[in-house]
Amino acid sequence: MLFRLHSWLGLFTGIFLILLGLSGSVLVFRTELDQYFNAELLHVTPVDHAATDQVLKRCYENITSRYPNLDGIAWVNPDAEPADAYNFRIYFNDTRLFTYDLGLISFDPHTGAVLREGPSSEFTPSFIEWLFQFHFSFQLGIPGAALTAFFGITMLLSLITGAIVYRKMLWRVICFRVKINRKNWRTISSDLHRIVGVWSLLLNAVIFFTGFWMNLFAFKAKTWENEQVATRPNTLMAASPDRMYREALAAMPDLQPTYVYLPTQPARKFEVRGYAAGESRIWGSSNSVRVDQQTGEIVQVTRLADKPLGERIEATFFPLHVGNFGGIAVKILYAIIGLTPGLLAVTGFLLWWRGVRKPRRAAPAGIKREKAGQGSGDRL
Repeated sequence: MLFRLHSWLGLFTGIFLILLGLSGSVLVFRTELDQYFNAELLHVTPVDHAATDQVLKRCYENITSRYPNLDGIAWVNPDAEPADAYNFRIYFNDTRLFTYDLGLISFDPHTGAVLREGPSSEFTPSFIEWLFQFHFSFQLGIPGAALTAFFGITMLLSLITGAIVYRKMLWRVICFRVKINRKNWRTISSDLHRIVGVWSLLLNAVIFFTGFWMNLFAFKAKTWENEQVATRPNTLMAASPDRMYREALAAMPDLQPTYVYLPTQPARKFEVRGYAAGESRIWGSSNSVRVDQQTGEIVQVTRLADKPLGERIEATFFPLHVGNFGGIAVKILYAIIGLTPGLLAVTGFLLWWRGVRKPRRAAPAGIKREKAGQGSGDRL
């Protein structure tokens, strides 16, 4: 029963797991690949003049003039070097369920020139940005986000059932007592399936569970309702975003910012998130400073250490999912692990196909003669 469930889970989700795994492997090096393939576009020449003091204000005004109805704007690389472009994610709403409303726009912070711009559903800003949205929504909007969450939990069930079915093999594989039998494609696929499945079991379970958890928002009725309601016209910040940014950093001097939210709706707050100096990146960007967008007053300072245990554990989910917490070695490991769901899907299909095509064992000659005699008698 468990073996059959394991097989059908793999067959049903196979193609989607290949797509999720391949895209995830590429996205492990998302920032590095974007900078490499767009090096000339995103490399800028620093200019020394006073106008750079108001760079966030200029970018904010440019974006809000181009998009008069936004849910918000995020500066996604506040740790950029002076020769780097500033990248901003834009959150909009076209009131359609099957489009995920994200976009990307990049500026030369020294001249204010727009270097690239476009929705994440197109290749216009970059292929990496398109792939990022595809990975968590299949480019199918909120239903797509729910679908990826569903496949995350089915893959987790497939891993659990596989671990139970092959439980006698776990220790043998870990102790390197199982080798690949190269006799034919059947034995190769069978041994590969067991070996790869065992060695990738734990990390794949973590990756698929965290992916499922982060997309749980797609199962909420409120999310579907909000997606179909047009965003109200922008309410611009009265306070200077550059000044609020400086004051946020002064309020938490050890904050290393990774994300800055610039509100365009009255209920939202200007927010700076990041790591505390010396803090492990496994905890995510869990420290934040929130500022009132109209008065410029700091309204909340939150540190990871002050959060409840449940929130601190949940803060690890994104780093554990994308592998950005341990340097190049961890990223390479995650890129390799990302290939294993596809390999398991292919070898699992071959094992299933072998079972379908396997000829039935021939009956003994005596039984054949007895059945033949019975058949003759029936005809008489």
